[in-house]
Amino acid sequence: MASQPGILTDWPWKPLGSFKIWISVSRHRSAQGKNRIIDRGLEFSQVDRESNWDDYILLTGHIMCLAYTMLPEVANHLPVWRADGVVLVALLHAGPVEFLYYWFHRALHHHFLYSRYHSHHHSSIVTQPITAVAHPFAEVLAYVALFAIPQFATLFTKTASIASVYGYLFYIDFMNNLGHCNFEFLPEKLFSLFPFLKYLAYTPSFHSLHHTKFRTNYSLFMPIYDYIYGTVDESTDETYEMSLKRSKDSLDVVYLTHLTTPDSIYHLPLGFASLASNPQTPKWYICFMWPFTFGFIAMAWIFGRTFVSERNTFNKLNLQSWVVPRFTKQYLKGQSTSVDKLIEEAILEAELSGAKVLSLGLLNQQEELNGYGQLYIHKFPKLKIKVIDGSSLAAAIAVNSIPRSTSQVLLRGNFNKVSLAISNALTKRNVQVTILNKDETTKLHSRLESKVDLTLTATFDAKIWLVGDGWDENEQMRAAKGSIFIPFSQFPPKKMRKDCFYHYTPAMMAPSSFINTHSCENWLPRRAMSAWRIAGIVHALEGWNVHECGSATFDITQIWHATIRHGFQPLEMESPF
Repeated sequence: MASQPGILTDWPWKPLGSFKIWISVSRHRSAQGKNRIIDRGLEFSQVDRESNWDDYILLTGHIMCLAYTMLPEVANHLPVWRADGVVLVALLHAGPVEFLYYWFHRALHHHFLYSRYHSHHHSSIVTQPITAVAHPFAEVLAYVALFAIPQFATLFTKTASIASVYGYLFYIDFMNNLGHCNFEFLPEKLFSLFPFLKYLAYTPSFHSLHHTKFRTNYSLFMPIYDYIYGTVDESTDETYEMSLKRSKDSLDVVYLTHLTTPDSIYHLPLGFASLASNPQTPKWYICFMWPFTFGFIAMAWIFGRTFVSERNTFNKLNLQSWVVPRFTKQYLKGQSTSVDKLIEEAILEAELSGAKVLSLGLLNQQEELNGYGQLYIHKFPKLKIKVIDGSSLAAAIAVNSIPRSTSQVLLRGNFNKVSLAISNALTKRNVQVTILNKDETTKLHSRLESKVDLTLTATFDAKIWLVGDGWDENEQMRAAKGSIFIPFSQFPPKKMRKDCFYHYTPAMMAPSSFINTHSCENWLPRRAMSAWRIAGIVHALEGWNVHECGSATFDITQIWHATIRHGFQPLEMESPF
């Protein structure tokens, strides 16, 4: 928001809410790092500030209706093409529109107007396509008045055509998005062949400099007026050349996750930013996107390969999240061959990229699929990259979520590596671990480091429930009032009790120095990260030159203290509903 909001800062239809458009290409290129211009991170505050893109669409609709009302005979019988109208639009844009915009834009940088209006737009140092339309209402009205000059001129002179009207709108939107995409892609050869083009068309780096320097590069789309009035930034050419030459980011840590439900594609950072910036919950209107959802599923199945979804930096580490284009149901239905191949390719690609650690998230480290990643270590014994399944940190978070005064817990869910680590830790703390299933008791007894306080029970008296995958969630209804459910699973349990309390799946809050955090990890709140993602980061920070996969685990006290030392903090308990 503007620092000192002026009159008509807010849009009239602000209470209607907003959705967000696709900015996938920009975010994908930014995540890769290739040709990136501004090397800073996006944050949730910017996503929220730029979530009103539909305001501009509503205003454009009103303007178009007004034009049809004022000139119905002309507007209702537009030819497809009229050369004189197209030329008139081009001349009026290059002349009055660009000239007036330049001086209006410079005026907006005067303290009075800047603090009341334009500071809202410049709050986004790192631009993305949606930044182009993130303006206060009054400011946009002025822009619309400028852009209306060529349109109404052709209507009044009866030279308008579909090409001139809609072509001009397309030109404005395309150039606006181009200038705010934060990666450079216009080739040098283009300007070598047509040197005068540098005065007629700006580049993404040209406008990015305006968002970092503020007092230079004021032009709309044609830099000629900056050259005429001496406001071109001195580093314009150098920034352009450096951005074109910038290679992909070097990698330290890769977090390999996958899609959960078909709708989860819209919750990725590459999808709808407003959805990605909040915990994943079902949205009724997503059902209307089914043609796109079905198309993506089909493409992912036929052509899909792992892709980069997000980039972060932390303590000099370059981090990326990669997504396997497969859904949870595909993992659970035993489609192991195709999934294994994608995970294997991702590990090898991460090693070629120079990554030191790859952590397996969600079902990518499922025991039935690859033995917590051990399959790939056996297949490629000379791997330099370390494969992490994150089990030790997941167990540590679950154990440290249990109140210190607890003397008894009920363990529910499938027996696995995490539940074993939790049971070992709790028996050392003299906490009685109770189990309902006799077979599970036998399995745990055979693997525990100590044979203390592991008890078969037929009751549900324990107030602390440790729950994993594969348990009967209806058992919640037999829990005592005020019971606490602490999941140690990858996926959260269904919440069936309003009088009980639920922890998140193993996760922690990222420190403030964790850069470029602008999306939520699945159902977790803002700036929260799963144990399996954090484990790979801590592994790299500590320089542990070993794998954590298969039966291998770390001392959970050691990894807990290391994680806390690096600034990650425990996550508060989740509300029941």
